[in-house]
Amino acid sequence: MDVPSEYRASKPSQKRRPKGTKAAATAAPPPQPSPYFNDFAAQNQQQYMSNLGQPDMFYGGQGYGPSGYGGTQFPGQQLLNDPVANMAMQYGQSLAGQGKDLVQKNLENYVTSSKLKYYFAVDTAYVGKKLGLLFFPYTHSDWSIHYNQDEPVAPRYEINAPDLYIPVMAFVTYILVAGMVLGTQGRFTPEQLGAQASSALVWLIIEMVGFTLSLYILNLNTDLKYLDIIAYCGYKFVGMNCSLLAGVASNTTVYYFVLLWFCISLVFFLMRTLRVQVMPHQTDDGFTKGAKRSLYLILSVSLAQPLLMWWLTSYVMIFK
Repeated sequence: MDVPSEYRASKPSQKRRPKGTKAAATAAPPPQPSPYFNDFAAQNQQQYMSNLGQPDMFYGGQGYGPSGYGGTQFPGQQLLNDPVANMAMQYGQSLAGQGKDLVQKNLENYVTSSKLKYYFAVDTAYVGKKLGLLFFPYTHSDWSIHYNQDEPVAPRYEINAPDLYIPVMAFVTYILVAGMVLGTQGRFTPEQLGAQASSALVWLIIEMVGFTLSLYILNLNTDLKYLDIIAYCGYKFVGMNCSLLAGVASNTTVYYFVLLWFCISLVFFLMRTLRVQVMPHQTDDGFTKGAKRSLYLILSVSLAQPLLMWWLTSYVMIFK
């Protein structure tokens, strides 16, 4: 087939080389970029530069700028700038503040820092005198609590005032001593120690609740608070620690002797102390004499302490 002359590829003229000679090696010229590729790159670069600063739906309505995503804004800043969102945040903060104030107000009605400071306002001299009073209350004559401008005097200045320092320290010491006694008998386990501590704490709570309900049911007027009740019921842990240590150091006879001595002393101490704080407030109301009801309550609380002391120590102190 004949091809027209205008479509024929013209071949460059080549010189014939003589026979027996080799052609010289020539390097291939580097590939030149196509003019279509240069036009495409220039068009994309122009489109990218035109998109700078345009709104973007994913980055707060800002385009990609030289300073990063969204220029000077960060993702989600458009939501923070929304007046509705700001109002909701302010409303939530106000609700949180009101809830915090409400909780603090209700908590202060029952337990306040000033009340706790009063019960822990003790010193070394007071602790020594109070421990001596618990073991030897028979020679003490003045059981009244002095007041200063309608407020009771701090325990460090008034030996008859109830405190929480001795009961709390005695309770912690009881757990440690019980663990030591169980260890000497080969019966120590973490579960056993936890059960002993939980039992003592539960009985203390039951005492407080029972005492408070008795005051309400018997309609007895008194200045006793629930922290006072915890303090008076917590003094029994002092005698429990001493009896357990005496039993480990010696034998069963010494254990029961120390326990019996402190039980009698604690009953005497509670009867004299509660009598001063409960009975003077009672009057004859027609139902029965308030003094008689107060005496029954005082006897019940005082005589319950030796039973609990024996119950909480007899399980720990097992003699072979």
